[in-house]
Amino acid sequence: MTDQRPQYGEYATPDEQRRLAGLPPLDAAPPIAPHTAPPAAPPAVSVSDQPAPQASAGSVVKARRWDRVLTIGLLAYGVINVIMTGISYLDLPTVMNGSMKILGIEGEFTNFAQGRLWGTIAAVLLVVGWVITAWLSIRRLRTGKLTWWVPLVGAAVTMLIVSICIMVPMMGDPAFMAYVDGMSGR
Repeated sequence: MTDQRPQYGEYATPDEQRRLAGLPPLDAAPPIAPHTAPPAAPPAVSVSDQPAPQASAGSVVKARRWDRVLTIGLLAYGVINVIMTGISYLDLPTVMNGSMKILGIEGEFTNFAQGRLWGTIAAVLLVVGWVITAWLSIRRLRTGKLTWWVPLVGAAVTMLIVSICIMVPMMGDPAFMAYVDGMSGR
C-alpha cells in the first residue's frame, strides 16, 4: 500500500493556511468604518528603508509581458545595429569619405591615423554601451520593473559618446574644416 497522506497543506483550510503563514484569521480582521478619520501619519522612513510592494509573480509577468517583449526587441535591434555600425567604424576613413560626398564636401578624408584610432575606439564603445544597457535591462526585467526605456536611453547615451569620438578625426581633417570655414563665411 502507498501512503496517501496530503502534503504541504493540501487540505488545510484558509484559516489554517493564514495561521501557518503568520497572518490573522479572516474573521479576526478589524472592520473598516466608512467615515473614520485617517490614521496618524507613520514615522518618517527613508525611501531606501521601505520594502517594495509585493505582487504575485504571475501578475507581474502578465502585466509586464509587453514590456519584456519590447525591451528584448529593442536590445535585439541594438545588437544588430552595434555589429553593423561597429564594423563600419573599424574602417572610419571610408565612412568619412562617403559622408563627405553626401554632404557635398569637395576633397577626400585624409586624417587616416586619427580616423583608424578613433574609429576603433568608437566601435569598442558601441559594444561596451550595448553590454551595459543589456545588463541593466536584464536586471530590471528580473525584478519586474518597467524596462522598455532603458535600451532607448542606453542607445542615446552611447551614441552621444560615440559621436564625440567620430568628431575628433573629422575636425582634424583639412577638407572638412575648409568646408566648415566656407559655411561660416556665407
